[in-house]
Amino acid sequence: MNNYKIILFDLDGTLSDPKEGITKSVQYALENLDVAVPDVHDLECFIGPPLQVSFAEYYDFDEGKTKRAIDFYRERFKEKGMFENKLYSNIPSLLETLKEKGFTLVVATSKPTVFAEQIVKHFNIDQFFSLIAGSSLDGTRTSKTEIIQYILDIYNEYEPGNFIMIGDRKHDIIGAHNTGIDSIGVTYGYGSFEEISESDPIYIVKNVVGIKDVLVGSRVK
Repeated sequence: MNNYKIILFDLDGTLSDPKEGITKSVQYALENLDVAVPDVHDLECFIGPPLQVSFAEYYDFDEGKTKRAIDFYRERFKEKGMFENKLYSNIPSLLETLKEKGFTLVVATSKPTVFAEQIVKHFNIDQFFSLIAGSSLDGTRTSKTEIIQYILDIYNEYEPGNFIMIGDRKHDIIGAHNTGIDSIGVTYGYGSFEEISESDPIYIVKNVVGIKDVLVGSRVK
């Protein structure tokens, strides 16, 4: 039986569905750089990974152009994009249950901390989290490995076996592997079952109730 104490939640695609806000903000950024993408559905690949990675990978932007794209993205995202977002069904009740069971809950996201804090507060779930850990606006600490390690360093009185990372993309699972902690891959977000399974998480669940089944069922009494 596992002895998890610190539960790390990815934000986009795990706690909430940010599709509208992210894709429209990416579309806005690309349009300002003379790249036309009429259908925002083509931009779902931007949900999850750091923007620095996605603009370079999908549009072959160099460092300078990537920075300009991120600046344009944030221009729209700060104004309206972060609130074009919705919680997945059963998330508040899951968080309430885990908190009542004595778990420490942490948000671990590649999104800048300042935005993540506003989003979590907007949804009125900030009361459940002891820490919100994201990237820095200057582009540092963007990889999920760096973010998880940052959290482990803060809670350094705990063993790696006390932590588990929950996320919907391979970056979440790879980050957990790189830092020596367990992981739950969820398939209701934006990573396919193939992407999640190939990343080799300890558990794979198809819905929010599945997360509860894993964590509450594995709780050491």
